[in-house]
Amino acid sequence: MQTLTLQPVSSARGQITLPGSKSLSNRILLLAALARGTTKITNLLDSDDVRHMLTALTALGVELELSEDRQQCLVQGIGGAFQLPDTSQLEALFLGNAGTAMRPLTAALCASTGQFELTGEPRMYERPIGDLVDALRQCGADIEYLGDEGFPPLHINGHALRGGQVSIRGNVSSQFLTAMLMAAPLCQGDVVINVEGELVSKPYIDITLDVMSRFGVRVENNDYQSFHIKGGQSYESPAQIMVEGDASSASYFLAAAAIAGGPVRVYGAGSHSVQGDAKFADVLAKMGAEIRWGGDWIEVERQADSVLNGIDIDLNHIPDAAMTIATTALFAEGPTCIRNVYSWRVKETDRLSAMATELRKVGATVEEGEDYIRIEPPSEIQSAAIDTYDDHRMAMCFSLAAFGSSPITINDPGCTAKTFPTYFELFKEMTQPV
Repeated sequence: MQTLTLQPVSSARGQITLPGSKSLSNRILLLAALARGTTKITNLLDSDDVRHMLTALTALGVELELSEDRQQCLVQGIGGAFQLPDTSQLEALFLGNAGTAMRPLTAALCASTGQFELTGEPRMYERPIGDLVDALRQCGADIEYLGDEGFPPLHINGHALRGGQVSIRGNVSSQFLTAMLMAAPLCQGDVVINVEGELVSKPYIDITLDVMSRFGVRVENNDYQSFHIKGGQSYESPAQIMVEGDASSASYFLAAAAIAGGPVRVYGAGSHSVQGDAKFADVLAKMGAEIRWGGDWIEVERQADSVLNGIDIDLNHIPDAAMTIATTALFAEGPTCIRNVYSWRVKETDRLSAMATELRKVGATVEEGEDYIRIEPPSEIQSAAIDTYDDHRMAMCFSLAAFGSSPITINDPGCTAKTFPTYFELFKEMTQPV
């Protein structure tokens, strides 16, 4: 296993241009494939998760032209559901640990023609998908679990799906609802999706609805409790579409500025962003940082005579960026409590358990609840080797511990390739050693 030791750093300043959003990249790729017409995608993220989607679409017969730097892609849309030429032949798709590929492709392939097998890395087989499968079966989907009930891998016998009323639980992962929404125009007739219980991560649903509208499909959103997709709609290429910079990735650099003073400006997400994680900056403001906004940029600074304060906050709406607050809390005065983040437990790893374990290594006092974490910062950050659990966000979050006075070793730093392969290079460029 590779390791990376970060020596203590004392300042963070400069400008960063963000790579494309993972969530947007994979949504746009799938809808471009299902659309009528050719779509030119720019600022596409080059990462493991996006490569899994590109490989899957190619295997499904979609014609793609990828630029040498993999940041532009020309997609020849097929104008509807996928159609395998030989329906008796099994098409096996390996999707790694990419939830943004596994969940939407599951729904789209149920409405397609052919036999499909969806597999992934061992961790994917621990990430639930039962709520999505239950909802798809209400539309007539033919899905079989090949392992444990409620989890991938899956076998799908694809065929036309009926519309009508569908119920889906909303309290585990918003990706289940995203998958149903994106597949709804492939169903016959109107589709009404009713959400049972609290819907987590609502801003990610806003991303889905925005991308669908840019591909010509309208969804009636009834206060996130039900969604009505009228029949007869189909995806139409917008000809060209740019992927916004990844607002989740912005959080590490913005937090660095809040901890060390800054200023740091990130380009690619700002006040016009469709991504809820751009609101991460508002959380830093509550902790005592100064925030400046542009249409496509955010800048963070903290004056030398001010401090960061611990906060008690519900971050259900931005669970990915919320992880960055957990390590920012190491440098705050007083405890920080991050609430209503049960979804951390079903991500790339059990992030509540992993975060609690690694924060204790650097000296924090941590209380781990079923859906919350409370962090009391140490008087001094202790040197530690941070396990990353094959989770890109664990690696990037704990880079911030280097703003203490001790070296921090990141185990398996290459796991950032999932969304941000160049992260540690940019972190080094932006910071100054003690």
